[in-house]
Amino acid sequence: MSALDSKYKAVRSVTRSLVEGLSAEDQMVQSCPEASPIKWHQAHTTWFFETFVLRPFLPGYKPFDEEFHWLFNGYYNSLGRAIPDKKLRPCFCRPSLDQVLAFRAHVDQEMERFLAGLVEEEPARLVLLGLNHEQQHQELALTDIKHAFFLNPLRPSYAGSALSAGSRVPVSKLTWHSFSGGLIEIGYPPQAADHLDFCFDNETPRHKVYLEPFQIANRAVTCREYLEFISDDAYTCPEYWLSDGWETVTKAGWQAPLYWERDPNDETGWRMFTLRGSHGLSTLLDTPLCHVSFFEADAFARWRGCRLPSEAEWECVASQVPPHGNLLDTGRLHPARARGAGVEQLFGDCWEWTASAYRGYPGYKPLPGTLGEYNGKFMCGHMVLRGGSCVTAASHVRATYRNFFQPGTRWQFTGIRLAT
Repeated sequence: MSALDSKYKAVRSVTRSLVEGLSAEDQMVQSCPEASPIKWHQAHTTWFFETFVLRPFLPGYKPFDEEFHWLFNGYYNSLGRAIPDKKLRPCFCRPSLDQVLAFRAHVDQEMERFLAGLVEEEPARLVLLGLNHEQQHQELALTDIKHAFFLNPLRPSYAGSALSAGSRVPVSKLTWHSFSGGLIEIGYPPQAADHLDFCFDNETPRHKVYLEPFQIANRAVTCREYLEFISDDAYTCPEYWLSDGWETVTKAGWQAPLYWERDPNDETGWRMFTLRGSHGLSTLLDTPLCHVSFFEADAFARWRGCRLPSEAEWECVASQVPPHGNLLDTGRLHPARARGAGVEQLFGDCWEWTASAYRGYPGYKPLPGTLGEYNGKFMCGHMVLRGGSCVTAASHVRATYRNFFQPGTRWQFTGIRLAT
């Protein structure tokens, strides 16, 4: 078995394991505009391999169903027909889940046949892109089902066992680590030796950036610290908020992070919904805060007299430590307490909002053809996040990875790290 074939089987196996406990009904739900049904995630990731690998590179390939070519096209306008409104996806009661699973099995069988032969550089690169694309959708599937279960009156739990309460001793005090700045390089370095080496086009080209001296916090902001922000009535104080943020907060009526609910039976007055069910906030006070928007992250930083780091500052720090952390592979499915050693939690736990708008690096060139739509078309109105989360695959993170969301987004595992 080739390394590429092995990686393909491993990634596809993870998807199967993540959805195996979900019913067909669970997989039809789309609970917010940002989300997609789990059935659609499974079909769309399979569509990617059929569209960009098997159709152009496997002689004699017969598509599973020609209708799937437009039905499961996400947003590639250059391919022609597609479903124009994402909100229609939960209406796809047909094809059935069994048909979608048969589609996956068909493509897996044909990909095995394709990967058994000599795979040239271009299709190998597309297979790697497809696998990283599927890992993105694995994370999206977990965040989407969490939101769906939260809106279900029965509040079902995705994972069986409850979160461990852990130690009740508060985590270490938030401290600062100083960096001298100067001229640094960020972006993915050119690599040619490893044929499994991969990055997204938006991580390139590597380029020089000048940084003023700065300080960054030793860990992520905790729920305990954010509770102080709420208790100080910061959600009602416009002086902490960007104009668009204040408009969003007042229109949406936000009073706390997503998944926080009032609970008079908990000493904090709150409880939190997780992939492992609801828990009193008192048991999770010292875990990293998650499910806040860029607007909330920025307001909290202002309230603390700090700021959010730029993505160049974040990468400067993260490039000096191994990309290890509380990621999907740990099985926790929720942020974990800091351990108190150096600058930690840079990888895993929560995607960290930065102060940087999402745009192309100097000299950026999107991928040629249809796949140029993968990242480049979103370089407007989004903010950059770094580091991965507790539902990001460990093989999918690196210091140069650039995630991006609109500033009002908070259904993802998004948190805060402070800088000065």
